[in-house]
Amino acid sequence: MTAELVRGQNHPLDRTRVEIRVAAGGPVVAGVTLGDEQGRLSGVEAVAHPGAPRRTGIEVPRQAAAEHRIAVDLDALPAAVHRVSVLLALPSGIGGLTAFGAAAAPAVTVTGLDGTGLVRYTITGLGAESAVVAVELYRRQDAWKVRAVGQGYADGLPAMLRDQGLPQAAELAAEIEEAVGRGQARAVPAPAPMTAGRSERPGTGPAAAPAPDQPSPAPAPAADGPTPSATGAGAASGTGAAAGPGTGVGAKSPAGSKAGDLPPAPADGGPIDYRHPGRRSTPAPAAAAPSSPRPAGPPTSATGPTAPDGSPQPVAGDAAGWSMDERLYNQVWGMFEDLARSVAAYRSAADFAETRLEQELDRALADPRNRLGTAGDAARATARDKHATLVTQARAALDRDLAQLTAESEVVEPALPPAFARWDNPVWQGYHAPLERPMALRLGDVHLPEVLDLRIPMLVRLPLERGLWIDSGPDSYGHPGPERDIGRRELPGALTDGAPDEAERRRLSMEAAVAIAARLLAIHPAGEFAVQVIDPAGAAAPALAPLVESGALPAYPLPGAKGVAAVLEELTRRVELVQMAVRHRAADALPADLDTAEQLLIVHDFPHGFDDRALARLRYLADEGPAVGVHLMLVADRAQSREYGPVLDPLWRSLLRLTPVPEAHLADPWVGHAWTYEPPLAPSGSQVVRQVLGRLAAARRPS
Repeated sequence: MTAELVRGQNHPLDRTRVEIRVAAGGPVVAGVTLGDEQGRLSGVEAVAHPGAPRRTGIEVPRQAAAEHRIAVDLDALPAAVHRVSVLLALPSGIGGLTAFGAAAAPAVTVTGLDGTGLVRYTITGLGAESAVVAVELYRRQDAWKVRAVGQGYADGLPAMLRDQGLPQAAELAAEIEEAVGRGQARAVPAPAPMTAGRSERPGTGPAAAPAPDQPSPAPAPAADGPTPSATGAGAASGTGAAAGPGTGVGAKSPAGSKAGDLPPAPADGGPIDYRHPGRRSTPAPAAAAPSSPRPAGPPTSATGPTAPDGSPQPVAGDAAGWSMDERLYNQVWGMFEDLARSVAAYRSAADFAETRLEQELDRALADPRNRLGTAGDAARATARDKHATLVTQARAALDRDLAQLTAESEVVEPALPPAFARWDNPVWQGYHAPLERPMALRLGDVHLPEVLDLRIPMLVRLPLERGLWIDSGPDSYGHPGPERDIGRRELPGALTDGAPDEAERRRLSMEAAVAIAARLLAIHPAGEFAVQVIDPAGAAAPALAPLVESGALPAYPLPGAKGVAAVLEELTRRVELVQMAVRHRAADALPADLDTAEQLLIVHDFPHGFDDRALARLRYLADEGPAVGVHLMLVADRAQSREYGPVLDPLWRSLLRLTPVPEAHLADPWVGHAWTYEPPLAPSGSQVVRQVLGRLAAARRPS
């Protein structure tokens, strides 16, 4: 899934060979500067531009164009290079543009070499600027990240180069202009507008950055809403439902799209193709020889199997990827995006219908003569009939999309590997310890109130770059309205009669933490992942029993401040030693008694039992631990830490908040839907977690 960034936000890169794709509303010049730790340039040789398109590890296009592709090999860069900045500038005399504000906002997408979108940033808010630093790739502790910059310069290319510390800025800018002028005949015009289909997100306005596992606000739908003809799920237009560009799984960026990449929009309210344009369709089987009868089964088409009525049938793994796990991962996120857009279209259409009803009623009642009598009644009835018709049409389009997504979910869910599967999936019955680490982890499910039966797996990439916080506080069940009732009906056992009390919330929180820890242990090769627990009050013993009985946790944690200090000291020592070994490339020098397996630290009832020294160490582990394989999970009530003041605010903000009971608190990255999160608990009375941990323990024993 492509992460949508906003200005100033950063995102880690999981690879060092990438392609940077630029899409603009007119011809632009693309270049790259190679800066030191402060972003300063050593000289003109640190700039790749149309006159000198190749530098070590960098290659940029030679001409101005509306679309560019820049090749970057971060491993090949000199050791002194710490920042790779992508520059965009408007050339003089090409396309007639003198300011970025006069055209559509340019977008930059960082992709893998196979075209998989990693990060996308749409540079909004530009006006008179004629040059802009779009994004920068920067090195931090031997890892690379990408940051959305969007710094514009009204004085153009010379001012931008001068700001990066280049004394010869004016001379180099003139050289670039001359090189662009020589290639003016090759300049590529802006692509023609393309009609959007269901699987294309509209490109109106910026979208918030995070994935669904990173809650943040996003822009609301357009105020005027879609036209009646655009009320179908996923309708995309300038006034469409889901505001925000995107190149996530299944949605192609403008830089890499072609006219044939997207399915045509359905006409006359016909069925909508459920498939993402970026998903790989199952090829049709080769034609059988005349002497061979055609195999029995549903008819097929060039795009995959179809139902008897000709509609496409869902296929598990129908997405791009190098392995089945990657294809399923991309397909799940494609389903998430489809559902987000479909519901956004429905909600926007319903809002439009409501606004139109109010306007028509106001117009009908503006004339005092129509306020009484049959004329006024007829006007009100007509307005309400139009409103009902629009809402009915929007709901019908949504129901078609939901039916297709539900059918896809029914096919995909049974095909998921253990790392992506629910605890009640039969795949766990045949579990055996894996030989390699998976690419992602299922942290639970998310759903929307418009369809209660469709759950989308909440997947996060591994290794975990953010710590987790299981919120045991009283507000974790505080979502209002029908979602609250939905949550109640789904709570197990005694909880169905009402919201759990404080003690029950704490128990459920620790059970959710143990379920996630058990899953992490089970999906890693035996011995390559370990769990440590801090439980100062000793209240988590019942929930920890499966971990202790299986040997995944050697013993119940020591109570009190002594137990807190012992675990934190051990993990702090591990982080420091591994950091030094990585920094000096001396892994062989690590002590023999150091456990190099990845570690998950579960802290129960935080901040009980923590003094200032322990808090400092915990924050250190939260900041530095993930890079060297130490991950954090807090089970805590946020309100209980208020006594520490703002010192813990950075810690809370760095953690992904999860809840032990269903709650609508996660926002999607495009339209800000309030998704209801459900924790990954095993079915009531099930022994699947103990069975899986037992098999993992058997795999750890030497043969």
